[in-house]
Amino acid sequence: MRILERSVYVGPSQHAHFPVIRLLLDLGELEQWPTARLGPAFVDGLVAALPGLAEHGCSYREPGGFLRRMREDEGTWLGHVFEHVAIELQNIAGEDVTFGKTRSVDGRPGVYSVVYEYAQREEGIAAGDLALRLLCSLLPEAIRPEGSVPGDWSWEQARDDFIRYAQRRALGPSTASLVRAAEERGIPWLRLNAQSLVQFGHGKYQQRIQATITGKTPYISVELASDKEETNKILGSLGLPVPRQHLVSSQTEALKAASRLGGPVVLKPYNGNHGRGITINISGDEEIRAAFDAAREHSRSVIVETFQTGDDHRLLVVNGALVAATRRTPGHVVGDGQRTVAELVEIVNQDPRRGVGHEKVLTRLELDREANLMLERVGYTADSVPPPGEKVFLRSTANLSTGGTATDVTDVIHPDNRDMAVRAVRAIGLDVGGVDFISPNIAESYKSIGGAICEVNAAPGFRMHVAPSEGTPRDAAGPVIDMLFPPGSPSRVPIAAITGTNGKTTTARMLAHIAKMAGYTPGLTTTDGVYIDGQRTVEGDMTGPVSARMVLSDPHIDLAVLETARGGLLRSGMGVPEVDVGAVINVAADHLGLKGIDTLEQLAEIKRIVVEVAPAKRRTRGRNAPDACCRKPSLAPTSTPAVSAAPAASTRLRHRATRQAHRTGMTSSAPCAPRAIRRALLTTASCR
Repeated sequence: MRILERSVYVGPSQHAHFPVIRLLLDLGELEQWPTARLGPAFVDGLVAALPGLAEHGCSYREPGGFLRRMREDEGTWLGHVFEHVAIELQNIAGEDVTFGKTRSVDGRPGVYSVVYEYAQREEGIAAGDLALRLLCSLLPEAIRPEGSVPGDWSWEQARDDFIRYAQRRALGPSTASLVRAAEERGIPWLRLNAQSLVQFGHGKYQQRIQATITGKTPYISVELASDKEETNKILGSLGLPVPRQHLVSSQTEALKAASRLGGPVVLKPYNGNHGRGITINISGDEEIRAAFDAAREHSRSVIVETFQTGDDHRLLVVNGALVAATRRTPGHVVGDGQRTVAELVEIVNQDPRRGVGHEKVLTRLELDREANLMLERVGYTADSVPPPGEKVFLRSTANLSTGGTATDVTDVIHPDNRDMAVRAVRAIGLDVGGVDFISPNIAESYKSIGGAICEVNAAPGFRMHVAPSEGTPRDAAGPVIDMLFPPGSPSRVPIAAITGTNGKTTTARMLAHIAKMAGYTPGLTTTDGVYIDGQRTVEGDMTGPVSARMVLSDPHIDLAVLETARGGLLRSGMGVPEVDVGAVINVAADHLGLKGIDTLEQLAEIKRIVVEVAPAKRRTRGRNAPDACCRKPSLAPTSTPAVSAAPAASTRLRHRATRQAHRTGMTSSAPCAPRAIRRALLTTASCR
């Protein structure tokens, strides 16, 4: 069993209107071994490795349908099983993908076309590779392909490595929540790098974020928030509650600072984040020295500040308003008088909400160096048996990324504490900020019971708010998107996609020129380059997804014309999920013979993608084709154009676009197409 060919489609293609991977899978001799012949041991082993497969509906469209297919008298073939495994592997890594399709290839026994949805390219490819290895590992040795599974291979290790690999490439939970909020509002987005830099909107309407820092966040405010000492001084000068602190650069200075402050202290890096290097509630000289060394691993300077008793809270402020408040509890176990700390950790990690890194709502607890240090402070080891009801903390800070839990307290926060958080974020100058506030009771005013602001964070995490361990989830991302795109403001530019066999470059260039003469700043992709406002910026054949992204990322354009060649559609799909105007100007025999497209009917099926991605609910069509086949959703081979326009306008304007398309001579020949496309596109643009 081996993969013969792999194609990754970044946009609409002949297989789906969303990103998919298509593999050509050769089962070889395993074509004679459907799951029924492999027996219950194979199916049981697969379900043990991936329990989520029990929820796959398959053709029965109900949970358990896939297992039913595998256990039927005939069973199902491994190409089909491969499809489901590749999907489920992405599911366990935290991705919401469901689509798959497997078909045998005519004339090639044992060869299957396997198509499955993916959320991110590298993860989707890795899921296919791991699916192949997992299936081979479950086969009886007598029929297992030679060299398919290394001798020291472990499924559990491979699974966890895959999850970590996927998460290193996935959007973080905060960025992902912002993307979901944008999608809910119909705002397009593009990922600009392998981390968390994302563009919302197209062309001149675009806004960018990096995690939860927006393009409107002042640079000086981010720098100030990173400077814990200056933040403390600014907030203190405004009368806001802050702990007393000193900045030190040596163990000797740290001991002196702790002595001056008196009582328990906290040591933390001068400019750290995510709770790294922080040690709290210490007073002994040896503890202070060790805490200083831990903080120095993350910063050249260390802050020593008074320890504030109470619970750790994160207060999220967006655009001058508090939108969520969460009480955070460090990762811990609760003794039962019978089990060791190590056993209690295993029990806690069995919670289905806990996973690797940011895979799930909660993160697994780890008995690492920091956990062992916390245990030593209370005289325990991993083999100690805590008495019933005792909380044994494994972390000194309450970050979710180290196993902490979060409880939503937005509904009970005292108005004084709410106003305090808003004032603190405004004082630093952030549009999105998180206030770390220690308070004995968030429901009571800090003015009466005390409390202290430990930090003000730029790029605060949203996971604790959108998916708390307890309490009501809060929409932390929506207010950010509404700040960047107030209701009624534009985010999209009109997009025209032009395809056909002959004349598409000329048509696209004519349309871009007409748009420029009408006062727009067009971005154009063609077989001879990329043009921005009439000037060629990149030379070469630029008719695929890469050039489409290039145009839509340009901050100057307010209209896009994309020449869409059949080669790009076959290799990578379209570069955009939808267009306002899709035009097929002709379908002729000139370009047959690429990737299995050998007939005009097959070529028409590929070209029709350009028309299909104009959303049906907003679709109006003008056709010049007397052929009855052209009045169907698919396109018949013809020399005359078919146009689909989807103006984001009222019903009256959509009807006007239809009438204009019919009046432009579309009952004649292909050269008339530019006028039809022009009017449909400019009608769309005028409605923006």
